[in-house]
Amino acid sequence: DEDALKIIHRLGKFGYKSYLVGGCVRDLLLGRKPKDFDIATSATPTQIKNVFNNCRIIGKRFKIVHIIFKGKIIEVTTFRSLPDHRLNKNAANGELLLKRDNNFGNSKEDAARRDFTVNALYYDPRNESIIDYVGGFDDIKNKILRVVGDPEISFKEDPVRMLRAVKISVLHGLEIDKKTKMAIKKNRLEIEKASSSRMLEEYNKIFRTWDTSSIFKGLAENHLLDVLFKESLEVVKKTPNWEENFLDTSLGKLLLIADRKLKEREELTPTIFFALIFSDIVNDALKEKGNMVPLIKAAIDPICNRLDMPRRDRERIIRIYASQKRFLKTNESNKQQNDLFRTKDFFYDSFMYFKLIAEARNDEEALQMAFFWEISARIRPDGRGNKQNNRRDKKPNPNPNTESEEKNNRNPRKKKNPYNRQERETFKKQSNVAVEEKIEKIEKEESVISEEIFDKSKDISVYEETKILTTSEMEALQETGEGDSGEENKSSVKPDSVRVAKKKRYKPKKFKKFYKKKNKVSGEGAAPQE
Repeated sequence: DEDALKIIHRLGKFGYKSYLVGGCVRDLLLGRKPKDFDIATSATPTQIKNVFNNCRIIGKRFKIVHIIFKGKIIEVTTFRSLPDHRLNKNAANGELLLKRDNNFGNSKEDAARRDFTVNALYYDPRNESIIDYVGGFDDIKNKILRVVGDPEISFKEDPVRMLRAVKISVLHGLEIDKKTKMAIKKNRLEIEKASSSRMLEEYNKIFRTWDTSSIFKGLAENHLLDVLFKESLEVVKKTPNWEENFLDTSLGKLLLIADRKLKEREELTPTIFFALIFSDIVNDALKEKGNMVPLIKAAIDPICNRLDMPRRDRERIIRIYASQKRFLKTNESNKQQNDLFRTKDFFYDSFMYFKLIAEARNDEEALQMAFFWEISARIRPDGRGNKQNNRRDKKPNPNPNTESEEKNNRNPRKKKNPYNRQERETFKKQSNVAVEEKIEKIEKEESVISEEIFDKSKDISVYEETKILTTSEMEALQETGEGDSGEENKSSVKPDSVRVAKKKRYKPKKFKKFYKKKNKVSGEGAAPQE
């Protein structure tokens, strides 16, 4: 990655050591294309921020720096030192969970405090060498996943590592060593102490891997699934040897179909996966008589509270369950209600859940109904309904009865702040066209005015033709009788042969009032002449 190399070379210019580290080095050695590139350096977060302007420091427990490039973010961490309980044996008997980890050290100490040996390899692009302090290079060759140091201490320091161990082993085809497996089984209850936000982040990553079913099978085999989702596994546990035969259970079949849909480029949100996981406990709750929504809420609240799931996601999951009966109403009499249902923002998630359940149960009638909804509605693959579009297309009432109705029919956001990028672009184009039309209109008006002025100027003669006669010409005229002396001759000659030069002024209509006012002030009755 060119941007990652730029960061390493720039840090080197300022005298800091820096290497590529973690999953990118592991993926390169396994012959895979890395998804992202992480960098470890001897510079502290504040020093990194002084070197790069396009960065920000995030995290409290574990401060890291995100350097922002166009379309991506590269994560830069500082070398960490070993925790105090590893350096002091007497402190090892106390609490080992790391709540803060901002003690800086060198590259060797940083490798010793990482989670797995395959993730503790450093690559120096300047001399194209791999630095291995913990034997991770040999573990990659032998396809083994091993914890750095004592696995029991490592899992107590960060319980999320148990979940990551299963995920990495499944996705990269690595086998967890026996010592690590025993530590996972022994310390599996420690995962309840993990940060809920980090656990939700790991779940979302798992749901995007296209291999959720295999990862959940690995969690079941390592006795973690019973701890993570213990409330929703009562039906799953009825299957004989469910941990080994997880893919034959109801939840395993649902996750297999979901993975297949992802590989077919279908969009599945995390709320759909959680709805699939909670489906058994909700089905049991709906067997009781009563209002549907309170029953669903009472069934999923315990597990949602333990996972610390956001309220928005909980409400969305409840709506998914509560709207399933709507897909069974495909008659023409329900057309108006169905059209309204399609505009809901949770419609796509509800439809995909209905379709997955129908395929898992192999219900032909439900599959036909799903096909009806799929061809009769324009389903948006981005997980949102077309509620906003319908709201945008809604025309205001031409004759509102009250001021409140007129206010409700207004849509100021349509003009000032369009909904998405495409709407903003069309809004800009329309505004540019309007400006161009105004400019053309002004230019046409100016051209018409200039033509009128030019036509009027042709009719205007500033000076009339003049003719000055010499004395010899005057005598010649008198001899011929045309230039007799006297007032009569003078008056006859003046208009025909001799014309006095007179200056005329062009006064436009809009200046007439001005001249009249000026003449009144000066006391004259007419405009001044020269």
